[in-house]
Amino acid sequence: MDKRLLDILACPVCKGPLVYQKNAEELICKVDRLAYPIRDDIPVMLEDEARQLPADEEV
Repeated sequence: MDKRLLDILACPVCKGPLVYQKNAEELICKVDRLAYPIRDDIPVMLEDEARQLPADEEV
């Protein structure tokens, strides 16, 4: 994930910062507990495509 791209991306729900999880190929919003997938090196920033993180999963 390009650092410059990560700097300008924000959560589409709360507009907060995202954390890149390299091993899972996801962008994580800690506030909303959503994981946005990255497919073919393109972040999918749609709330409907995001995975809700379980309460016991650490972010």
